[in-house]
Amino acid sequence: MSNSVGAQRVSVIGLGAMGTALARALLVAGHRVTVWNRTAARAEPMAAAGAALAESAAAAMTAADLVILCVLDDAAVREHLEPAADRLRGRTVVNLTTTTPEQARALGRWAHGRGIDLVDGGIMAVPSMIGGPAAFVLYSGATAAFERFRPVLEVFGRAEYVGPDFGAAAMYDLAILGGMYSMFAGFRQGGQMVRTAGGTAAHLATLMAPFLQAMTAMLARYAPGIDDPANYVPEQSAEFTASALATIELAAEEAGTGSELLGVLLRTLPGL
Repeated sequence: MSNSVGAQRVSVIGLGAMGTALARALLVAGHRVTVWNRTAARAEPMAAAGAALAESAAAAMTAADLVILCVLDDAAVREHLEPAADRLRGRTVVNLTTTTPEQARALGRWAHGRGIDLVDGGIMAVPSMIGGPAAFVLYSGATAAFERFRPVLEVFGRAEYVGPDFGAAAMYDLAILGGMYSMFAGFRQGGQMVRTAGGTAAHLATLMAPFLQAMTAMLARYAPGIDDPANYVPEQSAEFTASALATIELAAEEAGTGSELLGVLLRTLPGL
């Protein structure tokens, strides 16, 4: 945190595992933190750590210039924000609840119409990573509000602003998670395949992890094929990629492990 900014008044609404990690990071950084949680008992450890406990979500919002929400879903966000609209006028709200891009845009329009600066965010970390070097958080929405509170938000990890579109952070968040879950699905498919040849998924993991890590460098090379496909020349031809995927699919079928995942890849990846 930049020393020139000084301690800020920050409220955290929602003290699940992630909300608690966010509140603790703010306290460690020296900010004046107010917390509220639907189940009051969850807030007690934060009080012991130095946070002020609010009697209601609305009271917590009134106590701060920066209000951070980390709750279950979009419906819970609305439940807390809408009744407190008048109290939030002129304040900055950072919503770190996972929502869809359209839900984030709708909330952004609602906030703008009521004089509330909204920044939407997507946390690319698990709770134990908050405040560490590997954590980063995606943000989009009210640009000036983000820049004002950037030093506070950097307490959680690298603050990556992706644009004024309220839905942009959610879109990047879900795109990254989609890649992660696709990787896990591929590992599960591969683990099942090698077991039919006397291998183990554990051994496969030791071989696949460094290979995939090296392959992540190829993402930047593939990006022009998505951003500017008309002028993109792939390193390998679409025919080569299609043939490789067809062979993997056939091997999965021969092994009796199923090939649904490979069928999807065969239909979507050759254009790379």
